[in-house]
This record gives sequence, structure tokens and C-alpha cells, in this order.
Amino acid sequence: MKSKGQEISLDELDKQILRLLQENAKQTYGEIGAKLNVAHSTVYDRIQKMEHSGVITKYEALVDAEKIGIPLITAQMTITADPKETENIAVKMARFGQVLEVATSFSEELVITVKVVAKDQAELHSFVARSVAPLPGVLRIRTAIVTRKYKEERFNISPEKNLSRQKE
Repeated sequence: MKSKGQEISLDELDKQILRLLQENAKQTYGEIGAKLNVAHSTVYDRIQKMEHSGVITKYEALVDAEKIGIPLITAQMTITADPKETENIAVKMARFGQVLEVATSFSEELVITVKVVAKDQAELHSFVARSVAPLPGVLRIRTAIVTRKYKEERFNISPEKNLSRQKE
């Protein structure tokens, strides 16, 4: 792993370690080392460097809320804002517990996109009416309730998984 200013360059061993961690972050250094034919201390050192440099940002357990009896609805919100207030609104949105993702984008106008969960439509409505609409600079809110998910994944270090064309 080499650092060039803000950008960090990973060698093939770093990438292989990341792939294995993304498949199963509970693997031991020894298990990863055995799969890659390197010493567990090498794996440990590489992972420590990637954690300290910010390449690895977090380890987490992904939970299927419905399987544990917590039915949630997911909604995608598009917030059109006064350009002077866009950043402030995005930062405030990111602080809400029910907000899963916040991003800004620019098409015809600068907008904030937000992924939010709620236990039902009433809770979603209350969140929009009481927490989002009153924020200074909010001009328009469009909310779409997700009715079916066809794919939901996180970025995977494996380039063929992320960037390959659809198989027919």
C-alpha cells in the first residue's frame, strides 16, 4: 500500500485481503493468510495499515429487519433546495437516525437525495412534515416509497463484480 497525497495505491495482496474481508469479515488473520499463502502477521499488518489510512472504514453486521419482525418501509426522497442551503440541509439530514443515505447531485438543478426508513406511512409522513419540510432552504420534497428491491449491495473491491456487463 502506497500513499500519493490523498490517493492510496493498493497492491494485489491488499486487494485480495479486501475481497476476502468483504466476503466474510469474521475470518481470522490466519484463515486469510492460509487462503493467500502468506503469514498471518503479514495479513495483520496490511489490515492495520488499511484501517489507519481510512481504506477500511468500518466492519458491520447487515441485518434483514423483516426477518427479525421489524417491518419497515423504505423511501427515496429528492429534496430541491436553495443552493446556498444545500450543504447545510444535507448535513442535517445525515444526522437523523431513520436516514440511511444522503447525497447531493446535479442534473437540471442541485438536489439532495435521501434514503429513509420508517415503520409505516404515517411515521414517514410525520418525519417529512416535522423534520424535513421546516428546514431553512427546502424548496420542494418528492418522496417515493420503494415497493420492491431488485438489488441492494455495497461496493465490492472485485472489479469484475462491479463493472462487468450484464450476462445474458
